[in-house]
Formats: sequence, C-alpha cells, structure tokens
Amino acid sequence: MQMTTPLLIVNPCDDEEDNMAMLCCHSEQGDMFLMTRYPDEDALDISLGDEPSTLDGVKVTLSATRLLIEIAAADADALNGDDSLEIIHSTDAGDLAEVEETLQNILKGTGIYISEI
Repeated sequence: MQMTTPLLIVNPCDDEEDNMAMLCCHSEQGDMFLMTRYPDEDALDISLGDEPSTLDGVKVTLSATRLLIEIAAADADALNGDDSLEIIHSTDAGDLAEVEETLQNILKGTGIYISEI
C-alpha cells in the first residue's frame, strides 16, 4: 500500500497526553495514518482511518522522502490487508530530526528503526 502526504506531523513526547509519542499524516486523498506509543507500553498502536491496532515487531525505515512501515503478515488487517505501507512525503529537511526522534521513541524496545537520512 502506498500514500502520498505533504508533511509528516510528529510529537516525540506529548506531555499533555502522558508523554505519548505520535506520528501522523494525511494523504492527498484524505486518508489518515496514525502511529502512537506511550512510554510505559510494550507495543505501539497503528491506525489507518479505522480503529487502532496494537502491534509489536514493527520495522520502520525513514529517508528524506519516504517512510516505510513493515508489519507481520498476521497483522495485515491493521493496514487494510497489506503488510507494508509506503508513505511518500515532502517533509522539510530541517524537521526530519524531530521525525527521527519520534520514531525512535515509538519503536524503542518494540520495533526496528532504520535511518536512511
């Protein structure tokens, strides 16, 4: 599955939401993707317009123009039947450090983060 977004919206530690780390984006077609994790949780939540799915073992690769989320085939219902989601983004290069920090917070201890920046 693939979507295109002008911007990855992130918050590495939302103190108003019990220090939750959050990555969100809206596709050009109006679809919304949301990935969150509270620091005391053992898994993360992914939502693609529906109810959130709780997952672990997620692999995320970030580059200057692409975010690739890979999940286990058994969890494919979280991504509408796919085991990966490729998000093509135009996030400003100056904001990518905060995107990286957020992804590291979300995946720490429960997933794999790969940086191609």
